[in-house]
Parts: sequence; C-alpha cells; structure tokens
Amino acid sequence: MNNNDLGKLLIRLCVGGLMLFHGVHKLIHGYGFIAGKLNAAHLPAWLVAGVPMGEVVAPLLIVLGLYTRPAALVEAVLMGMAVWLVHMGQLASLTDQGGYALELQAFYFFGSIAIFFLGAGRYSVTKGTGPWN
Repeated sequence: MNNNDLGKLLIRLCVGGLMLFHGVHKLIHGYGFIAGKLNAAHLPAWLVAGVPMGEVVAPLLIVLGLYTRPAALVEAVLMGMAVWLVHMGQLASLTDQGGYALELQAFYFFGSIAIFFLGAGRYSVTKGTGPWN
C-alpha cells in the first residue's frame, strides 16, 4: 500500500489537470480584465502574460511530469498573485455553507507547493529523474 509515486501522480493530475480548466476558459473567453487589476496595483501590464503560462503551460508540464518543480512554482506564484489582486477581501471569510471562501485558491497554492517539494515521481515523462522533476 506504500506507493509514493502513485500519490505524486494523483496530486499532479488533480492540481495540474483541474487548473487547466481555468486556463482554457481564459484562453477562450479572454483574460484582459487582469490587465486592469495589474494596473490598479501599479504593476506592469506585461505581467498578464503570466496567466497563460501559469494556467495552461505550467499545468500541462505538471500533468506530464516535465520540469515539474519550476512549473509548480509558477502555478503557486500565479495563485498568490490571484489572491493578492482579486481575492484579498475574502482572505478571512467563510462561505454561507461554512467553508473557507478561498479554499479553491488555497488548494491550488498549497497543492503546487507540495508538488514543488515532492517532485514528479516515476509515473511521469521523465520517470522522476533530474533536478527539475
């Protein structure tokens, strides 16, 4: 019953695979609204390029187990930025059902951090070899 590599695969599929839905949605429907959030925070507009990197490219790399650690770090930074730019007002809030208002963001952030520390495992494109996996 002790299969760390299977556990790594499952968390990679979950965190990376589910984030892809957000990225594909933004590719289809646009993510221009984020440029306004960056501008309001006095950040350069070119940072909007991080959205497809953090919600499409990084999740694909995580799912494949290719450059897993840097990809997980990119996804974690993206989630930190999302909370800072969009969700700060909900940071200490609960939902009407009693759950944490930012549980989805927390899942992606801490899941990505876990993947960063765990690596890809042998059930990956790289078989978990190399310092980036």
